[in-house]
Amino acid sequence: MERRGFLKAVSSSLTLGVSGCKLLGDEALVQAFDDSTPNALQSEGLLGLAPSPRNDPKILSPQSPTPVATRIEKARNFNQDFTDDIFIDPKKIHLLHSTHNKLLKVRKLLGYGHFNLVSFDECIGFCNHNSQIAPFTKDELDFLEDIFNEQATRYGFYGKKVLPKMTAEFRSKDTQKIPGTGHYLFKGEAVELYNKIRKEIGSTVILTSGIRGIVKQMQLFLAKTVAVGGNLSRASRSLAPPGHSYHGIGDFDVGKIGLGKANFTNRFASTLEYKKLIDSGYVNIRYTEDNPFGVRYEPWHVKVIDS
Repeated sequence: MERRGFLKAVSSSLTLGVSGCKLLGDEALVQAFDDSTPNALQSEGLLGLAPSPRNDPKILSPQSPTPVATRIEKARNFNQDFTDDIFIDPKKIHLLHSTHNKLLKVRKLLGYGHFNLVSFDECIGFCNHNSQIAPFTKDELDFLEDIFNEQATRYGFYGKKVLPKMTAEFRSKDTQKIPGTGHYLFKGEAVELYNKIRKEIGSTVILTSGIRGIVKQMQLFLAKTVAVGGNLSRASRSLAPPGHSYHGIGDFDVGKIGLGKANFTNRFASTLEYKKLIDSGYVNIRYTEDNPFGVRYEPWHVKVIDS
């Protein structure tokens, strides 16, 4: 496969700092409800056909008569496998694991906060010039490009691709670190909305995930795919594929202090903080109940960008 020319010269000495702060929020996106047992895999190419139906209570057959109704049905059962789910080619499962493990090493060395903002070019350069991480192989880079460039509708995600370039970068002057969270928000509308929420709804509301670049979203998406046995469809019902996350252009997640990873479950919707958010009249949720995008209900995901 040809390189798509996204590599560029990267300085051998990166200026990103290292932070030991572990952010519960983003990791909870992957960990919540991960109690699955992977299926046997069967596919063609990078993305392929799901296994044949089996008499397994964990594998469901979609029953709804229309495409939108089917998406809603799957999103309601986001943590189950369906007979028409799309899996990664089993011949490339080793690349799923090796690329994800390499991204985890980069995260460990950069720190959770900086990892949210690192660009793909910077990530590659960091691997190339750090003795603790081996450079990405050509096969690994091809695999990551395939994940990014694949039409997500093919495996069931119908949201918009808001960052069309794998090389998307953030300018530091456009971002602001939010005290006490380890996360960043875009200056302007996002910061203003978050500050308004904290002021009017209360200090028990906390930012659980802010800006997430392509590298961060790729790591989260691969982590979820690993956790569900290579099932891209199931992963995308819980997490936007890289390039499709509105965290890359303005949206953010909030939660209740003390609720932990349950902030990324329906439990957050039963909190007083959530009720106040909805009653405020100025906070909108991106992925509402029974949305048409094939995504589970996310009461914690605050919509900032009107798109």
